[in-house]
Amino acid sequence: MIMEIESDVTGMTRQELLRLLKSEAAKIHITHIMKACNYLIAEGKYVQPNYREKFYNAYIQSFILRVKEIKEDNSIYPETVDIEELNNSLKLLKEQEARMREIYPTDPYFPIIYQIISIYTSYVLDEPIHVVGTEFPGGFKVRYADGKYLCPVKEKQKNNPNAVCGFCIAEQDPELQ
Repeated sequence: MIMEIESDVTGMTRQELLRLLKSEAAKIHITHIMKACNYLIAEGKYVQPNYREKFYNAYIQSFILRVKEIKEDNSIYPETVDIEELNNSLKLLKEQEARMREIYPTDPYFPIIYQIISIYTSYVLDEPIHVVGTEFPGGFKVRYADGKYLCPVKEKQKNNPNAVCGFCIAEQDPELQ
């Protein structure tokens, strides 16, 4: 698990959380990122051919490579984090970690990268885990409208124990319910 946050901690800022995430991200080297990218490229062979490039963009360029963004993020985030929500998210990620370690036995860093990026986007950036413009099969995309992030698959995936949709800040796109 990337970190444990005490349940009695109050008033943690997004800045303090970023500091913790940067500490974890510092342990991830380019070889770990390359292994994670190679794994996703291999997994891409199971994706519909007409969607494969979009899959690579979504999961390699917009997700895995965010480790570099975390390491270089020098923004100031004074807002506080909801510790109870964060701990619930960390609990879900910990449950997923055991399953991921079975799937990625030769790459112990993939689950860590997944955790760091998910927490960073949700709790530090206050953005959806899949960036705006991420396209899903069927041509539906994550979008931003009327001050809200809208996801085409949120409702279908929010109870999936292998997804992080349950704590992603995006809402179900009402046009696709």
